[in-house]
Amino acid sequence: MFEEYYMHSRFEDDGDFLPLISIDEDDETQSDEVFPETMPVLALKNTVLFPGIVIPITVGRDKSIKAINRAYNHGRLIAVLSQRDSNVEEPNLEDLYKIGTVARILKILKMPDGTTTAIIQGRRRFMLSQLIRERPYMEGRVEILSYKYPEDKLEFEAITSSILDLARDIIELSPNIPQEAMVMLRNINNSSFLLNFISSTLGSK
Repeated sequence: MFEEYYMHSRFEDDGDFLPLISIDEDDETQSDEVFPETMPVLALKNTVLFPGIVIPITVGRDKSIKAINRAYNHGRLIAVLSQRDSNVEEPNLEDLYKIGTVARILKILKMPDGTTTAIIQGRRRFMLSQLIRERPYMEGRVEILSYKYPEDKLEFEAITSSILDLARDIIELSPNIPQEAMVMLRNINNSSFLLNFISSTLGSK
């Protein structure tokens, strides 16, 4: 079960904005999930999905809809990459960053206005090694990246603590970030999830 926090932070696939949702702690360092070598690819504009974070995405592009539907009906896993240029409507390999996050599609919603919204949950980071098709949807060969543990645990904890203090200051000073984010920060005990949450919440500003 995950706990939802609706934020005013904005994310988009094809130009429609939706609020951020974050989940209760989800530790990518302990994940033993097995992922397929190839999976559909979803390109996001102005958005970076991090492991342990859940966001709703409005899907408008035909290839994106087909990729979401294909993934949902075949294991629910999809490779999510960010676009280098949000103005590109038909991204190819050169338009995508190579490092992304494998996501699990939790739910697909057909909205009253005819659009499709997918609720996706970041699971593990990956590197795109090959784009094996671009139509009717993008599909790629992925390499799951291992989590790199800090060499100096005390130094890592000190840096994380400093980042947490800065994040609290930013939230207090920013009118665009709701105070629910502060509540979330106080209740996160896992360092890797904490950094992912901060990056997702503050990185869009």
